[in-house]
Amino acid sequence: MARRRAREFALKALYQADLSGGDHMGALEGLWTGLLDAETTEKPAEADEMSFAKTIVGGVAERGAEIDQLIEKASKNWRLVRMPVVDRNILRLATGEMLLMTDVPASVSINEAVELAKTFGDKESRAFVNGILDRIASLLGRGGRHHSQK
Repeated sequence: MARRRAREFALKALYQADLSGGDHMGALEGLWTGLLDAETTEKPAEADEMSFAKTIVGGVAERGAEIDQLIEKASKNWRLVRMPVVDRNILRLATGEMLLMTDVPASVSINEAVELAKTFGDKESRAFVNGILDRIASLLGRGGRHHSQK
């Protein structure tokens, strides 16, 4: 399955919903409609990509307060509202994935988030995202370097 591409769709929808204060799933549907209407050279989403992205976006929308609390708890010296919008939404995506998809190893969620940070974030995003997600994995009991220091 092309989960990396599905995560990119999810990130774009979360980013848009965060900036506009709009509906998460509506942002995702709008993204796919744009692809079908050929507003871009990107190929339309496949069914498995859509399903995975919907699961992530829906989970983040449903459990947003819990996800944001985990991010706040794991981030040292950073309030959520002060984080770069891209980084904040990568963290939400990966935290939601770790919370909701126990069949996906936390290390995979973290590595995929770091790849998204490399692509969409700035030069500090990779290390920032990696460090916070490692602490979140520890808080969730799903690994992380700090797991034994819970």
